[in-house]
Amino acid sequence: MSNVIEFLATRRSVTAKTMQVGRVNPKHLEQILTAGIRVPDHGALKPWKLVVINGEARARLDHDVIHAEFIAANPDAKPEVEAIEAGRLQRADVVIAVISSPVEHPTIDPWEMQLSAGAVCTTLLYAAQSFGYAAQWLTEWYAYNDRMLTELGGTPGHDRIAGFIYIGEKVKPPMERTRPDPATVISRL
Repeated sequence: MSNVIEFLATRRSVTAKTMQVGRVNPKHLEQILTAGIRVPDHGALKPWKLVVINGEARARLDHDVIHAEFIAANPDAKPEVEAIEAGRLQRADVVIAVISSPVEHPTIDPWEMQLSAGAVCTTLLYAAQSFGYAAQWLTEWYAYNDRMLTELGGTPGHDRIAGFIYIGEKVKPPMERTRPDPATVISRL
């Protein structure tokens, strides 16, 4: 198991803006998805949904939702900014949307269900990275957009997008970033 600790201690996300589309092996994707839903889930409620976005669906959502919503909110956007918004999902081969969808339960708080959705995001990210793919967990503005949520099958006012897991190809090793000093974030009682 020391390989797992070594992986966790050294793994690094590759930003979506620096990854290439590449090609995610379909067998790997199934393993990533299967691992992603094997998370802590108090009451086994499955309070989340996963939506795999690949192929032409990436371009469709970019055009019909992300770009359209961005232009509606920013009619005077500069062309170079508009171009970024028109290709958000096309930065990766596969994007997995994780939707937090709490269920009614007499004793389990919705917060626990939301945390479980976050665990799905983290597990998907780590599973993709364990295969050597470039991967990043992003929210960005469209994770808070009701039209995007609806397009993904969620219900505004009830569901929330916990994140988008971008999976693509590394073009170079990711740069290390500043990590917290354990002494400043860990206390002991």
